[in-house]
Amino acid sequence: MPQIEVFNFTKDYGHHRGAFNVSFKINKGEVFGFLGPNGAGKSTVIRHLMGFSKGDDGETKIFNKETFKNYYDILKNVGYLPGEIALPAGLTGWEFIKMMKQLKHVENDDRLNYLLKLFELDPSIETKKMSLGVKRKLAIVVAFMSDPEVLILDEPTSSLDLEMQQTFIEFVKEEKKRGKTILLSSHIFTEVDATCDKIAIIKNGNIVSEFIANDLKHANNKNFMLEFEDADSLKNFYQNNNAAAYYKILDMDKDNYKLLVNVDDKNINELVKALSKSKVIGFEHLKETLEDYFMKYYKEDRTFGEYI
Repeated sequence: MPQIEVFNFTKDYGHHRGAFNVSFKINKGEVFGFLGPNGAGKSTVIRHLMGFSKGDDGETKIFNKETFKNYYDILKNVGYLPGEIALPAGLTGWEFIKMMKQLKHVENDDRLNYLLKLFELDPSIETKKMSLGVKRKLAIVVAFMSDPEVLILDEPTSSLDLEMQQTFIEFVKEEKKRGKTILLSSHIFTEVDATCDKIAIIKNGNIVSEFIANDLKHANNKNFMLEFEDADSLKNFYQNNNAAAYYKILDMDKDNYKLLVNVDDKNINELVKALSKSKVIGFEHLKETLEDYFMKYYKEDRTFGEYI
């Protein structure tokens, strides 16, 4: 049974802002990446999953319980890291931790001490004097210190330096091994790519793609950069193969006599056969990264038109 469920969820703030007909499920022990830029709708979904407000349509569930009606009961076993950290003024980090321990009924400090050491956090500083990075580390410690079953992390490494970002990534991997269920919302490709089992890309409040992370890494569909000997060779290949059924020309660099071609593994022989009739001096496999795949949905469609 999924531990997190979002089903046909819609929250319309007007002017194309919000989230629209969003659906996904996260099973126990999975890390689910919610990938998109700021303003794409990630935080809207997360706020409703946390039960902070009620959507216009659809459902959000954690532990098979509707979140808005049952948020108090649900949040006992959920760790939440908000995208924007707002800490109460007039408290030290220690005082804030003590307050959150009481709310979460944390009695054993072993987990807390482990997290303080791992993230190199000194909680003696007053919250109003903390840098954004220190506030972020304090929020991470508080989210994880009760050792919750489910973790909802909104832009978790924002304001952290590169070394601490890597520490966090390795920590999430360990939590996954321990069977934790994690929703990780981010616009940082490296942390999503390194930690997530499934990934959903959100654009303008809509999920435009959802896939298993390993399927992208080991895809049968591949891109190749072809380099031709001269402009005539490039022109002839393009004119003869622009409408080919077994592969697709994606991009062209006339100045350097190059073509970017997409082909499925099962059709690679057809591409090689066509190239055997051309003056090709370069044939490079370009592995598609998560960023490459993401940008397919965020860059404008391109057409190449007639070769001149």
